[in-house]
Amino acid sequence: MDKLKGSQRKYLRSQAHHLKPLVIIGAKGVTDQLIGSVDLALKDHELIKVKFGEFKEEKKEISGQIAQATKSEVVGIIGNIAIFYRQNPEPEKRKIKIPKIIS
Repeated sequence: MDKLKGSQRKYLRSQAHHLKPLVIIGAKGVTDQLIGSVDLALKDHELIKVKFGEFKEEKKEISGQIAQATKSEVVGIIGNIAIFYRQNPEPEKRKIKIPKIIS
């Protein structure tokens, strides 16, 4: 998938508004289990929220690490919650339709 454009990120943030965080980052920080949980949640939902219970000062760096490890994109960070998106590789299983950008 191509890198998301600004309007596509805005659309995804609006879609994530009603979602509850599925993963919470605790005292252990970024672990293999945390990455596995985020990866599984992205596989099932495509668009998820991750809450920072700890490490609130480093949320941008940690969000980047998680995105890189799970091959997803950070759609936005609102307060202590990061929103991640990864499109399902199988078109028939995609739950979210992102509007196309017309140049």
